[in-house]
Amino acid sequence: MPSTTRTRDAGALARELSRENDPDNPVVQELRRQVANAFVLYVNYKHYHWQTFGPLFRDLHKLFDKLAEEVLDTVDELAERVRMIGQDPPGHLLDAANLASVAPAAAHQNMREMVEEADLQLLIVISELRKGAKLADEHGDPGTVDLFSRTVQIHEKHEWWMRDILREGDGLCG
Repeated sequence: MPSTTRTRDAGALARELSRENDPDNPVVQELRRQVANAFVLYVNYKHYHWQTFGPLFRDLHKLFDKLAEEVLDTVDELAERVRMIGQDPPGHLLDAANLASVAPAAAHQNMREMVEEADLQLLIVISELRKGAKLADEHGDPGTVDLFSRTVQIHEKHEWWMRDILREGDGLCG
């Protein structure tokens, strides 16, 4: 096959594969939202890490730092996926805050409130990632399905830990 034919074929294929990857595409929007959520969760986990106190200080202090590290690892992969399909991830903290469906950490009176807030935020992100994976599948985007599937498992593990910490007899002040 002559090189000009291959170039035209490659161009046509590239246009076909990226035809739905405009900024208004729901998969692109969901990817950008999850980049933003990851940023907010990271900052929230660091907030909880710094604000931990009480009899479970050491364990919760270390746990929130570990969760922050794990969620931070997802930011780059999510942002690179947005770039890979031809759009821009949120590039400013204000953009992330405006796009995120989880809120920055609130002021808390006790550790239970922090853990409850973290658990609620995780449930929101898990729900969105599951819906996002289904949406990406419906749009023929197996790369985003895979990324959302791997990322949701991280958040499901974090939510399991929060849920177990909140179980009756947890030792946290109410």
